[in-house]
Amino acid sequence: MKTLNLILLLCTFTSCLYAQSDIKLNIGNIETIESEILGEERKVWVYLPDDGPGNIFGKKTYPVVYLLDGASHFLSVSGMIQQLSSVNGNDFCPKMMVVGIINTNRDRDLTPSKGDPGHPYVSENRAASSGGGAKFMAFVEKELMPFIDSNYPTEPYKMLVGHSFGGLTVLNTFLHHTHLFNSYISIDPSMWWDNEKLLKEFQNTEMDERFNKKALFMSIANNMKEGTELETIKNDTTFDSEHTRSILKLDNHLKSKATGTFRYQSKFYKNEDHGSVPFISEYDGLRYIFDFYPLRIENHELDNADNDIYDVVINHAKKLSQEFGHEIKPSEELVNNLGYQFLESKEFEKSEKFFKLNITNYPKSFNVYDSIGDFYIATEQKEQAIEALKKAVELDGMDYSKEKLEALLKEK
Repeated sequence: MKTLNLILLLCTFTSCLYAQSDIKLNIGNIETIESEILGEERKVWVYLPDDGPGNIFGKKTYPVVYLLDGASHFLSVSGMIQQLSSVNGNDFCPKMMVVGIINTNRDRDLTPSKGDPGHPYVSENRAASSGGGAKFMAFVEKELMPFIDSNYPTEPYKMLVGHSFGGLTVLNTFLHHTHLFNSYISIDPSMWWDNEKLLKEFQNTEMDERFNKKALFMSIANNMKEGTELETIKNDTTFDSEHTRSILKLDNHLKSKATGTFRYQSKFYKNEDHGSVPFISEYDGLRYIFDFYPLRIENHELDNADNDIYDVVINHAKKLSQEFGHEIKPSEELVNNLGYQFLESKEFEKSEKFFKLNITNYPKSFNVYDSIGDFYIATEQKEQAIEALKKAVELDGMDYSKEKLEALLKEK
């Protein structure tokens, strides 16, 4: 494993305006996998959320975003997830790992069938090397995913993101390997490939229970000639509109099938073309797929004694568990903060309830015992405070837990 670094260029006005520093910012890891399925060495870039220096909460696990054309989109997707999940208290989506798959032979890996060499976009060389999508996805399922799960703190929830041929691969995986991922973002996909073969397969497939609980977001860029309206190309037969026209056909089909089976949303970007559409699509796709994720508790709700915030937190965790397909416990950090808020406002019953919830859910975290130790100190329950702080010290030995424990023991 190698680290993936950004070299920081520092402007030093007292020396050289463009002086280069050797300080490096680590943004991820480079992993190398010897693939028996593909018969070659494959590299992936891995972003793992950083919970910050001095993190007092227990070890976490994360959903995983598998990103096609990894070198092109790794920075934008990793940064966007970090922004949406943690910066300035944001929780619009969960903190997630990103696995960017670096290309070796893009035409081979990201096309599910052989291309037609008579197509203007398909040279004889491209047609000859194409059609390796099934083998590539076997590599993802049987070699890449097990490697990531064995070496990183992953959760079962997985997302697949791709653009252009990558978007075609996303849709092919959604249709034919539905079990592999929970959600999908397909960005301006090349549905024209192989005389719209995948489109026809969608039209001939029953969207049955296999697709339950799946979510798909598909973006459509404006690749039409200037002045052309979206509605006018539906009956067009020219090459110029083929790319967009093929996506619109799939969009109409999916809209007729999504209700009650899987979640689906599409969006046409009038002011974006094929090259500029990925960034905004990634953002909108994440916001749509995780629209259920945010938990908002306003200050006035905390101040209202009639509101049972405990039930709000518990019910939100149950909702997340249903969406993610496995148990999601209320965040240790959120529950800890609520415990202290109610302690500060002297609502001791509510405060104790939250601190004890964290002990139940995170019994190996020193912090949960340190926090309830503070509660017992504030409520003058000295013996309970001593026992809680002893447990905190036993688990971690943080200096401030030791100091509080020693002060209590001196008072005895």
